[in-house]
Amino acid sequence: MAYDLKQEEEVKEYIENLGIEYRFGCYKEKKPEVCHLLGDYLEAIKKDFNKAAKVFKSNCLDYNFGKSCLKIGNYTLVGKGNEKGDPAEALTYFEKGCSLNEPGACLHAGMLLTATGPNINIKRDVPRGYNYLKKSCDSNDDMACHYLSGMYMTGVPKNVADFNPHRPEKNKNIDFLIKPDMKQAFTFAKKACECGNMYACANVSMMYKKGDGVEKNETESKRYFEIAQTLQKAHETTKEIKFQQGLDGK
Repeated sequence: MAYDLKQEEEVKEYIENLGIEYRFGCYKEKKPEVCHLLGDYLEAIKKDFNKAAKVFKSNCLDYNFGKSCLKIGNYTLVGKGNEKGDPAEALTYFEKGCSLNEPGACLHAGMLLTATGPNINIKRDVPRGYNYLKKSCDSNDDMACHYLSGMYMTGVPKNVADFNPHRPEKNKNIDFLIKPDMKQAFTFAKKACECGNMYACANVSMMYKKGDGVEKNETESKRYFEIAQTLQKAHETTKEIKFQQGLDGK
């Protein structure tokens, strides 16, 4: 049946039929991809976060669908959909999603394991977190590459309380789990830029300008600055909302 999506009643009918389609494909045909779409439908169209959370959780645990593990991990992290906000439990979903090769889940697992703060009920484990971030970056997740670049720019101290971000000269004698390394920082920043991260492109431009981690090159500095500007402009002007983004987005 062809729908005239300019007509309000036909739009409503189309949306209801879409929900029926997704429920059939998930509950009867047991297709993980369709279950994920059902979760997206319940979240974006019906605004029923409780039911969406149940679908994502089941699809992660029962059908091993990595993108649903990322979704239920995010829900659990912030306490959405009647899920209690619990970083430690969220980490289990992110780690499962990462084992299923979902780059976004690897990113979030890595960030939780390397983060510090009063609301993080997770034992800090930088080596393990680093491996998750590296796996995500290797899968071309721009944020993971950008995050790794930042870790190498400042270094990762063994004892965070010893680190002084405003007085770098005071950090020379402290123990680092990851020592500052501008060459590594440049490598990850460049990859993050190539994956579309405008902040990483700006960093690459500045590193070329200063000669941090790479030989000074004004031409390349200017080129990456222009790339950063182009990405920023695209980010500001693109207001596209995609339903069914669950299968190809985060």
